[in-house]
Parts: sequence; structure tokens; C-alpha cells
Amino acid sequence: MCQLESRGCNAIGCNWDAGSLSCGYFQIKLAYYQDCGEPWKQQGESTEQAWQRCGNNWDCSVQCIHNYMNRYGGNCPGRSDCERMARIHNGGPYGCNSGTDWYWNKISQCMG
Repeated sequence: MCQLESRGCNAIGCNWDAGSLSCGYFQIKLAYYQDCGEPWKQQGESTEQAWQRCGNNWDCSVQCIHNYMNRYGGNCPGRSDCERMARIHNGGPYGCNSGTDWYWNKISQCMG
């Protein structure tokens, strides 16, 4: 997913995407960061600061995605782990639908 989201798995900062900012390797949005439990948030740090920092930190981003999938992965039965992860990452908690077909098609092409 990071190959697609950040043009080759790079910490690309925050970019305007689909009506809001997305940050880092996986272009994580603020609501996604909040849903994944705000990993690595430091005492006294705002959620917005923590989200932007996390998005551009590989380990924190990966932890956030794992937390998000642990929370919402059950909403996508009958799909492979890769497909479930891609669709929920792109489409949110209920992203296993035709609205994420395009994203899954791109991810599956990247996988070879």
C-alpha cells in the first residue's frame, strides 16, 4: 500500500486528498489515526501533531494500520488478508464494497 500511497514508500509529509489532509507513508487521515488508537502520542502533544508525526514514522504508521485492521478487519469476511487490508485502509471500516474496487485493483497489480 505504501508503494501506491506515497510514491514508493516515502515519508512524503501531509497532502490534500479527497477533501482532507493525509499524512506519511500510507497517507493516513486524522480520523483513521484516531480510530487506530493514536499510537505514539506523547504527553502534551495535540492529536493533530501526533498524527502528522506518526504518519511520517514507518513504525508508528505500521502500528496504526495493524490497530485499525484489528478493530475493523472483521467487517470484510471472505477476502484475503491483503484484500481486506487494502479495502479497509482505503474505504474505511466498511470499505469492502464496489467503491474500493479501483484501489484493490491497483494494489493487486503492484503485488504482481
